[in-house]
Amino acid sequence: MASAPDQATPSTGRVAGRLAALGLSLPAPGSPRGSYVPFVVAGGNLVFVAGQGPRRDGDLLFAGKLGAERSVSEGYEAARLCALNLLAHLQIACGGDLDRVRRVVRVAGLVACTADFSEHPKVVDGASDLLHAVFEEKGQHARIASGAVSLPSNKTVEIEACFEIEEAA
Repeated sequence: MASAPDQATPSTGRVAGRLAALGLSLPAPGSPRGSYVPFVVAGGNLVFVAGQGPRRDGDLLFAGKLGAERSVSEGYEAARLCALNLLAHLQIACGGDLDRVRRVVRVAGLVACTADFSEHPKVVDGASDLLHAVFEEKGQHARIASGAVSLPSNKTVEIEACFEIEEAA
């Protein structure tokens, strides 16, 4: 297992074009907030991206629990932002070329929520829908959506993912 360098030059390929067509841009990748690395490349073609929160430029944009302070639509938007943060780290793992992504393998979402909240899938759909829009058929993936009493920094959602990529030449 190895992790990639801290920075990579972004590509201008098909996936970059899809992001632009969707009116999306990748945020600057955030730094780990603990003793871990943001991603690990295993076997040369699997990238495991650590859980990402709904941050932009280091600022937490969505805090609080679903079923209390946050609505399902706000949770959906938080999950979309988490997915963009996943892609920012994935781009580095791919040496700047997101066209190397063969498929999204698995997404795991944690939703900070009240004990009676039951719409976790609708929240995590924010990440899943974004990944499908960006990668089209390659964006279809296995998934789990779970609830949590709390998440670090009081964030509303945290999303992690595994991607299959083409090995570097």
